[in-house]
Amino acid sequence: MSVTLDIRLKRANKVYHEGPIQLISSNIEVAKAGKIPGGKTEIPFEFPLQTKGNKVLYETYHGVFVNIQYTLRCDMKRSLLAKDLSRNCEFIVHCQPQKAKVAPTPVNFTITPDTLQNIRERSALPKFLIRGHLDATNCVISQPLTGELVVENSDVPIKSIELQLVRVETCGCAEGYARDATEIQNIQIAEGDICHGLSIPIYMVFPRLFTCPTLETTNFKVEFEVNIVIVLHDDHLITENFPLKLCRV
Repeated sequence: MSVTLDIRLKRANKVYHEGPIQLISSNIEVAKAGKIPGGKTEIPFEFPLQTKGNKVLYETYHGVFVNIQYTLRCDMKRSLLAKDLSRNCEFIVHCQPQKAKVAPTPVNFTITPDTLQNIRERSALPKFLIRGHLDATNCVISQPLTGELVVENSDVPIKSIELQLVRVETCGCAEGYARDATEIQNIQIAEGDICHGLSIPIYMVFPRLFTCPTLETTNFKVEFEVNIVIVLHDDHLITENFPLKLCRV
């Protein structure tokens, strides 16, 4: 007779919050030795999220060089002639919301050839003027990043305007640190030669799992940035960078 083992979490979204106790590694017995009858058998279980010593629970985060995951593993020990069964299931940990309110930090920006950084031949650039604002750079992770952008004028046609969300992961120790920036998502907010003077809304939802509250520890940091990317008709890229601080409230 075929026997299978599965783990089912009571919460459909698989999200759990840290505390008041924290988890690093814990083993519990959910059923004592004995015979399991034929058919489907459900064994309920629960336990506090708990760490040992002064360890800290960090929020679930799936990155490139930094990965924070929490999993359940269920092992069923069987008789000598039967193969043991094992099943893993990931669940998601959210850090405790901060009590203090997040003060909005709106940022106004103007993009012209003179404001661009790391340009070798500035005189070769076409003339353009782009204004706008981000409603906040201190962002609540469960709320979208919003703002507005206006192309006041441009000597050459614009092909596309995009929002690029970037993770910046720093890892290392006393011997040295490595800092790497990689793209999380890219959203096109305008296509084609945009009408001058037209307000274009900026709206980006922070993706679950691939973002977390901005994190800094002894050995690693996880930070986030957003780039406003203007693609000209000849595929020349104009990029304006904004550091973000994400938090959970």
